[in-house]
Amino acid sequence: MKTLKKLTVIMPCYNEEEVLPETFARMKNLMSRLIKEKKISPSSKVCLVDDGSKDKTWALILKAVQEDDLFEGIGLSRNFGHQGALLAGMYETDADIYVTIDADLQDDETCIEEMLTHIDEGCDIVYGVRKKRQTDTFFKRVTAQCFYKLLKLLGVNVIYNAADYRMMTRRAVDVLKKFPERNLFLRAIVPLIGFKYATVCYDRTARTAGETKYPLKKMLAFAWNGISNFSIVPLRLVTIMGFALCFLSFVLVCMVLYGWYTKGTIAGWASTITAITAFSGIQLLSLGIIGEYLAKVFMEVKNRPLYIVREKTESK
Repeated sequence: MKTLKKLTVIMPCYNEEEVLPETFARMKNLMSRLIKEKKISPSSKVCLVDDGSKDKTWALILKAVQEDDLFEGIGLSRNFGHQGALLAGMYETDADIYVTIDADLQDDETCIEEMLTHIDEGCDIVYGVRKKRQTDTFFKRVTAQCFYKLLKLLGVNVIYNAADYRMMTRRAVDVLKKFPERNLFLRAIVPLIGFKYATVCYDRTARTAGETKYPLKKMLAFAWNGISNFSIVPLRLVTIMGFALCFLSFVLVCMVLYGWYTKGTIAGWASTITAITAFSGIQLLSLGIIGEYLAKVFMEVKNRPLYIVREKTESK
């Protein structure tokens, strides 16, 4: 007989009190059906990770845990960010299979059933991939597509249109623990594991309640984090710009000397000042890029914890 595997669904939560009641109901229906159909073990859980919420998120999680042993909760001591909360959920729980999905359930939770079939076929990782981005604003849709293309151009291996909705076996999670990065970007770290994987396509829906926790500022920071963590191309571009500027400077000197030799005067002060200003800007930009990479090294060598658990509910 087939041995039923324990599934733990990891759901990071940050100020999600408005959406959690709907989340509890939908996850209860899904997990109960999968258990009834003998697709997962009856000991399977839904683990909600409170990432330092300021509202009633943790109180709602505690209430759900008390009312139904399907749920369990992990409360972090402060806000460690979405990526840290995902790792806390996977590292602090015990399961055969893990699924990470946002608590707002914009990602189709019913795809978990299809993901399980790929795991049974021998895959260790299954990525949830969006079919299209019709629910996004025009700006977010265009910038997201450009971001994925830019990552590919810079040599970063990511799954196109796949975010943090994925299923992983215990073996894959154990390998993930060997990656010591403090500057987290799981969309590029997980593909580095290299095990057999599959994809499941789905349509992303609009939020049923609450507001997005990723405004433009956070999205830009997240994008730069992904680029700088996995590509040294920006540093190489600094070197290329340095060579280009040296060549342009040599050409400019030759032009000045030629003008002095043929006309006896040096013309074009405006163009000279413009060139100096442009070169100064490029130098400052280059120093800024180098500084960003040095800052990441500075944070990595400190080896600070990825998360700190404040409170954890006991599994029944």
